[in-house]
Amino acid sequence: MPELAISAEKVRFLIEKMREFDVKEGASDPDSGSNAADDNMIDVLEDSADDPVVGEITGFINAMSEDEQIDLVALMRLGRGDGTIEEWDDLRREAADGRNNRTASYLLGEPLVSDYLAEGLDAFGETWTDERTTPV
Repeated sequence: MPELAISAEKVRFLIEKMREFDVKEGASDPDSGSNAADDNMIDVLEDSADDPVVGEITGFINAMSEDEQIDLVALMRLGRGDGTIEEWDDLRREAADGRNNRTASYLLGEPLVSDYLAEGLDAFGETWTDERTTPV
């Protein structure tokens, strides 16, 4: 079994945050500006340029080492079915070759990324649950 450069705890935290990002939707309250409590907090689920979840994910990923970011992309690709655990070195090499210091943007642009990361962790014998996690 290959070893991960990124801790399972960090991946679990990102899965949780990516799931928060995945539930965002387009503008549903075009006349926003009123009291959020009066609007039943409808704007909370809107995807916007200044989304704090995106900022948190981006900051967290950007603070990772290069090896951690490479493993993160390789894990996503493993979970997506681009290779098997036996092909981990190839997946990692491809992730390293494609690295362009935009790991967060790349992952945020991938539909179902949280599911793929969870599947990738599963291939390493690690699981993800719906319990809240905190970064390590």
